[in-house]
Amino acid sequence: MIARQAPAFLLLTIAVLTLTAFASVSRARAEATIAERPFGTMPDGRDVTLYTLTNAHGLRAGIIEYGAILVSLEVPDREGKPADIALGFDDLDSYIRRNPLFGAVVGRYANRIAGASFALDGRDYPITANAGRNHIHGGGNERFDKVVWQGSAYRNDTEVGVRLSHLSPDGSEGFPGHLNCTVTYALTNDNELRITYTATTDKPTIINLTNHSYFNLAGAGQGSVLNHELTINAPWYTPAGEGLIPTGEIRSVAGTPLDFTRPHRIGERIEQLTETRGYDHNYVLAGAYGSAVLAARVYEPASGRVMEVLTTEPGVQLYTANGMRNLQGKAGQVYGRHESFCLETQHFPDSPNKPHFPSTVLRPNQTFESTTVFRFSTR
Repeated sequence: MIARQAPAFLLLTIAVLTLTAFASVSRARAEATIAERPFGTMPDGRDVTLYTLTNAHGLRAGIIEYGAILVSLEVPDREGKPADIALGFDDLDSYIRRNPLFGAVVGRYANRIAGASFALDGRDYPITANAGRNHIHGGGNERFDKVVWQGSAYRNDTEVGVRLSHLSPDGSEGFPGHLNCTVTYALTNDNELRITYTATTDKPTIINLTNHSYFNLAGAGQGSVLNHELTINAPWYTPAGEGLIPTGEIRSVAGTPLDFTRPHRIGERIEQLTETRGYDHNYVLAGAYGSAVLAARVYEPASGRVMEVLTTEPGVQLYTANGMRNLQGKAGQVYGRHESFCLETQHFPDSPNKPHFPSTVLRPNQTFESTTVFRFSTR
């Protein structure tokens, strides 16, 4: 049987479609890039590199080695117009001198530890007291947002990224063990910024890492976030007493201004929170701890931007920049109270002193692993 030859127009159509598909794939791959450039020099002469990740759809993230800081995050709105939604500074000196943790990796222990002390294996460990008599966010000059990490860029078919490593010495800020940490930022072609943390130790220690980015989905410096619509997948929270130290209770959010199990505007009930002058609360997430679950969703009506937060962590701290006052940031923008929000995925505050909270203990034969994903879309 003799096969019939395909019509010329059909062959031409197939060729055009094949070339178009090939061009689209090539273009997508070409647009997924990573660039490096100097960001400044430390007082001791060390250079700090800025890594700029760009995916195939116009998302762009800037990360510096100092503090493993996310310095920028450009996300398109529903019309395709990008805006930088992460608060920050234009220069290294500002991050060194006056950064309220914009974009920083926080450690060794994010959030608070009561009395700046904890017990482990029958031994008491005093650590840096930098919040009155308590400890917060890793302590003093050796905390993770104050050190220079060693960066290394990478790319593959689905993402571009940078791995940053730091060895925190035994006794740093009072914490035991040499802690070898790696933080990986990956920007995927699925419009996700994924942050992965790993760590090992040579002595029993505690660890609780997070990213402390301040976001405004309308664009950094573009006013209040009180009209942002927020959902948090958390039926409970950890009530706190003096110094925002948890009491140890786990309480339902039902009937309180903390209930975001259904969407609410951030500003809808914020004035009821007179003690904290806004949100500064740790939420207990629903779902399987250890697997990536949807922790929160934020929608900004004017731009149409949607940010979803997924995490393997058991908790998330909602903070609404309650104490920020006229802080000058990028391009002369001035940041004020309630003009940004943080969603700090984490273990609970003061877990080392609350045995019924999920454990933050890391031992020499273990590897600490944690992942948080910021996923973007529009509507």
